[in-house]
Amino acid sequence: MSDQDRLFRLRQAHGELDGAALLAAMRTEFPGRLAVVSSFGAEAAVLLALVAEVDRTLPVIFLDTGELFDETLAYQAELTAFLGLGAVRTVRPDPEDRRRAEELWRTDVDACCHLRKVLPLQRAQVGFEALVDGRKRFHGGGREDLQTIDADRDGLIKISPLARWGQAEIDAAFAIRNLPRHPLVAEGYRSIGCWPCSRPTAPDEPVRAGRWAGSAKSECGIHETGKTA
Repeated sequence: MSDQDRLFRLRQAHGELDGAALLAAMRTEFPGRLAVVSSFGAEAAVLLALVAEVDRTLPVIFLDTGELFDETLAYQAELTAFLGLGAVRTVRPDPEDRRRAEELWRTDVDACCHLRKVLPLQRAQVGFEALVDGRKRFHGGGREDLQTIDADRDGLIKISPLARWGQAEIDAAFAIRNLPRHPLVAEGYRSIGCWPCSRPTAPDEPVRAGRWAGSAKSECGIHETGKTA
């Protein structure tokens, strides 16, 4: 079966699902070959709570770029314990790549993201056929047409169980499950990545306006797809 045919079959079978139901279906479709990618950012607790409800042993890949906020690292430990996640894998850049990326965020943010995030994830995803992420359409920045099931250029299946969820549903999930918030949310951060490239946003700004503010960049590169939608 070609990558295109596989993607079509998955969408036909599970395209109407989202949230925990989609996660459960993908766990069945890809037994032992499904992983979750999480930034442990502003809204990460919602996806990870669904993961915990479906299977606490699902591998969760956490990219520690070496430039994360201290608050993010503390939140990662807090949320992992709170949800009882049993297979969080902290992935870091190769030491030589990290050395090359030192201060690179000042001059070439694309190259910095490539060394700190794209290459480490490429190594971490070996052996998996599908990756789950927390992207949502309402965040904008090119995500408006996001599919719940997609594929990257190499055929790796990308699953976004929250793609169709809005802010009200995210807030309700936090409240219903009594999930802890990332400490920087209280300071106005609505999308949280590396500290040099994240800033607080005003309520009337797009959610991701604080990422790489002042540039045309809106993605780090780990979520590129094959444009098969």
